[in-house]
Amino acid sequence: MSNVTKLSDKFNLFQVPWHPKIVGELNDSYVKLAKLKGEFVWHHHANEDELFLVIKGTLVIKLRDQELTIHEGEFVIIPKGIEHLPVAQEEVQVLLLESKTTLNTGNVQNERTVEAEWI
Repeated sequence: MSNVTKLSDKFNLFQVPWHPKIVGELNDSYVKLAKLKGEFVWHHHANEDELFLVIKGTLVIKLRDQELTIHEGEFVIIPKGIEHLPVAQEEVQVLLLESKTTLNTGNVQNERTVEAEWI
């Protein structure tokens, strides 16, 4: 059975930045929502690509050799193995499409490492 998901309703259910929430499942991937604010941590995902779709705000993703600026309605796919640092000067709302095995901090395990939960 298919259900329609209203993103704004889901975003209203949480406030904590950098704690992704699972809102759907597609094959071997999760559809996640996250609010981002400030600077995250440099990391990479050894085995998974990562899609960032900006719903609200502007996201900067720093790579070692360039910076990507992603605006509302735009997305970027960060290929596996590419070290990146997400930065949000103001709160940014993103939809993430990630393999179920993707850890938010990738190869780094620290206090920002969290398990995504369903909402």
